[in-house]
Amino acid sequence: MSDLAVRFRKLWDEIAPVGRDSGSGGYLRYALTEPELTLRGWFREQAGQRGMPVTEDGNGNLFAWWGDPAAGDAVLTGSHFDSVPHGGAYDGPLGVVSAFLAVDELRAAGATPVRPVAVAAFVEEEGGRFGVPCLGSRLLTGEIAVDRAAGLRDAAGVSFAEALGDRPAGADSGLLGRFAAFVELHVEQGRALVDLGAPVAVASAIWPHGRWRFDFHGEGNHAGTTRMADRRDPMLTYAFTVLAANKEARLRDAHATVGRVAVEPNATNAVPSKVTGWLDARAAEPATLDGLVEAVRAKATERAKRDGTELTCTQESATPLVEFDGGLADRLAALLDAPVLPTGAGHDAGVLAAHLPTAMLFVRNPTGVSHSPAESAGDADCAAGVAALARVLEELACR
Repeated sequence: MSDLAVRFRKLWDEIAPVGRDSGSGGYLRYALTEPELTLRGWFREQAGQRGMPVTEDGNGNLFAWWGDPAAGDAVLTGSHFDSVPHGGAYDGPLGVVSAFLAVDELRAAGATPVRPVAVAAFVEEEGGRFGVPCLGSRLLTGEIAVDRAAGLRDAAGVSFAEALGDRPAGADSGLLGRFAAFVELHVEQGRALVDLGAPVAVASAIWPHGRWRFDFHGEGNHAGTTRMADRRDPMLTYAFTVLAANKEARLRDAHATVGRVAVEPNATNAVPSKVTGWLDARAAEPATLDGLVEAVRAKATERAKRDGTELTCTQESATPLVEFDGGLADRLAALLDAPVLPTGAGHDAGVLAAHLPTAMLFVRNPTGVSHSPAESAGDADCAAGVAALARVLEELACR
């Protein structure tokens, strides 16, 4: 094992136990809860050990600076700590750990930044607690209203403002204007690199995607005394909608997932009065995505009429097609001699790409599985990712 791989493993082991569920083996690192707050403390410690001052932007995002934070023209890197429920270890934290190690590599080689480097830890990237993905980067860039962000609530009714300890500050054009580029390193969420036999890739684009909440209203009643013909059961409409989403996505070579559902009153011996399902839809092109969602909505509406139920569909988030800065992507692919790949997963990089030159690096995932305890990456590949990120930061910040 290389020296860099050993150092990666040593640093990685410091955070690996934090927030891990002993039953599933996955992680429960929701934004601004104890495990994520522990990792934010670790972030500050790592920055302190490297003499990197840490600043906050009032929205929950942390920045550790190598160089003068006020100098401008900075190169931003990093990722996030939060997870989906019972998610994998590498999605997010790999980018933060790799950023600190990349700074170490450059310092060991005697490199001096001619423009600052900032390592970021963005808050609530997954949307696992407050429901809106990339919330921190959306606030930084002004892509979400402060009032809406402040009022977002978790399952326990705690608002984002309450968890933050203050009303979010919203967009700071002065801070955003200090950054000249953003490079996010991330574990690959797929297995293209396995097939290509390469440890690292450069991203070309992120599919357009979004989340839609489907509320199905019916009539709650007794499971034992309500005749089948008399029922207005929203669970039937919901079940039909899940199958319709699967079919419509397959017809369009798109992706549709209903991975979250809430039932009222959620009793075994009661016909539900309300069922809420969340649709995650993604496609390579915006028109395909629009057609997919409209087809699912139309089929759900027609089925609701037959079931005697009512449907309300609300879009909760939307991310357009993100094509990363072509010149930057090509430049990094040539620098690293790495393949270029698209992705269907959303990232803070996708939000920032609309505001400054942005690129992504992917590290090989041998299982191809993500948002699951089975997500993984080998130490040697992670070290290759660190080395690649160090080369990128040297190219962008030290020349």
